[in-house]
Amino acid sequence: MPPVFGSQLRQLALQLAATLAVLSLAWPYYGLRNEPLPWPQTALAIGATALLFATLTRQAWWWRLIHTLFVPLAWSASMIGIDPGWYLLLFFVLLLVYRGALGGQIPLFLSNATTAAALATLTREIPEMRFLDLGAGVGSVLGPLARQRPDAHFTGVENAPAAWACGRLRMAGLANCDWRWGDLWRTELSAYDVVYAFLSPVPMAALWEKAQREMRPGTLFISNSFAVPDVAAEQVIEVDDACHTQLFCYRL
Repeated sequence: MPPVFGSQLRQLALQLAATLAVLSLAWPYYGLRNEPLPWPQTALAIGATALLFATLTRQAWWWRLIHTLFVPLAWSASMIGIDPGWYLLLFFVLLLVYRGALGGQIPLFLSNATTAAALATLTREIPEMRFLDLGAGVGSVLGPLARQRPDAHFTGVENAPAAWACGRLRMAGLANCDWRWGDLWRTELSAYDVVYAFLSPVPMAALWEKAQREMRPGTLFISNSFAVPDVAAEQVIEVDDACHTQLFCYRL
């Protein structure tokens, strides 16, 4: 598994460093003047300092945005007067849907019907195909493929509770579809002819290493939208949809 928790801890350290840097200057200054700390300005100063630290350490643009807005938004939310229990409830709801984002920086992406049709065309010449969807979401790929290819066998692996439950209901009537609760990093790939993933840029290098270790020669690894770093794809399929989806195909 890629060291995603190390990245998350690094971001937390940057945010804490910015907070400590601002407060270590602000508290003595306003304390000596016997004045209350001006929290709106302090929150903005922490956001600006966090942006500076994130820029100096060359973090990705979305981390810079998060660092800039985190404390100002947290202060603004505290002023609304919402009961903290609602924030806790929202956290658990998001965890049910986006568990992969917390543990592996893998959010929930849903493949559309056009992408499923492109995958069906791409794999139609593989007889009795065994197809694995890593991070299968709600089954938006496996459902259409399993209905089109009764001769093939499809497996979906998902670890976000809400998405898994939804997919379980959608796949219930498909005899050629195995819907699993599990961790993609603990899923053995050697039994499959095609492995498909729609994850994020973060795990792609590690997932490719896993595919090289476990997948058989001649089998196909397909990544939706996110290419394997520094590896040339054998084929790139341009999907005719509103998102301009690309399917990066790698032959083992």
